[in-house]
This record gives sequence, structure tokens and C-alpha cells, in this order.
Amino acid sequence: MVVEPMRDRRAERREATKAEILDAAWEVVRAEGLAALSLRDLAAKVGMRAPSLYSYFDSKHAIYDAMFLQGNLELLARYEAMPAYDDPVDEFRASARMFVGFTVEDPARAQLMFMRSIPGFEPSAEAYEVAVRIVERSKRRMAKLGVTKPEDFDLWTGLVSGLSFQQIANEPGTERWVRLVDQAVDMFLDHINKKRGRRK
Repeated sequence: MVVEPMRDRRAERREATKAEILDAAWEVVRAEGLAALSLRDLAAKVGMRAPSLYSYFDSKHAIYDAMFLQGNLELLARYEAMPAYDDPVDEFRASARMFVGFTVEDPARAQLMFMRSIPGFEPSAEAYEVAVRIVERSKRRMAKLGVTKPEDFDLWTGLVSGLSFQQIANEPGTERWVRLVDQAVDMFLDHINKKRGRRK
């Protein structure tokens, strides 16, 4: 006879409450900005007093850390859900479109993940490890194109981040900079190929 493991209902309730708090935190920062997150207002939003929040998160930065982790897990999941490509250029192009789309669809999340928007906040090792995995995945993708120099990787991340945050800062809701992703890919690869030609 198979015996089902006992459920830890207390732990389940705790995780459900933490998820509710994080959902409410995202709602606040998406509406009012990252700096607007207040523990007192957040507690009221989920029907508890501010001191009770400390049973779930020991500081406001701990809430930001959990949100940082959530954002990176979502980005990693989107990369992992991408189809396989025979042509590494097609894969590179698709991943660039996906990244820029992910960034501009949620400015508050993008600012938390990719900018130092919160004074004194540093992600925990656990949360940052996911971000590192994403970077390493990107480097492996670029290595398929023969792009392995750190300065070339830096140039590329500067290009896609620049397009993303120009879009967020200047014309949210349009595609003025989003539609330049393919041109940025072509420009970058042309630059890489010219560098190779000069070395021959």
C-alpha cells in the first residue's frame, strides 16, 4: 500500500501568504514605482499590520529580493521555453526579441532586475545565482556565433539594454525602439564580422 506523505498545511499557508504579499508588492510598484513600496501600506493591502510582515520577510529589502528572484526565474523560464533553432543567428535574433519584449512589458520589474534603483539593495546569493545562470546561458548562445570576448558581450548587452530602457523612458506602450531589435542584431554581427576580417 502506498502511503501518501503528510501535508504540512502550516507551511503551505505560510507560502500562500508570502505569495499574496509579493503579488500585492508587485501591484504597488507597477502602479506607483519601486520607491513607493511601504511596509505599512503593503500590510494593509493584505489585511495585516506592518509588524506581522516581519514574520514573512525580515525587511523591505527582503521583499525586493524575493521580487528580484521572481523576475529572474520568469526570464529564465522564457529562455528555456524558446524552441530549438538550427541556425545560431536565428536563435540569437529570437532571444534578443524575447529579452527586449520581456523588459519593456513590465518597467518596474526591469528596473528592479537591471538597474540599481533602490539605494542599499543588493540581491541575495540565492537570487543572484539565477541572474548569473541567465548571463551564462547568453554567453553560451553567443559562443555559437564565435562571440567570446568579454568586451563584445558587454557591447551587446549595452545595445539591448539601451533599446529597452529608451523604450521604457520615452515611449512606453509603443514600439519605437522595440522594432529596432533586428537592426541592432544585424549591426552587431556586422561589427563582429568586420573585426574578424581585420584580424586576418
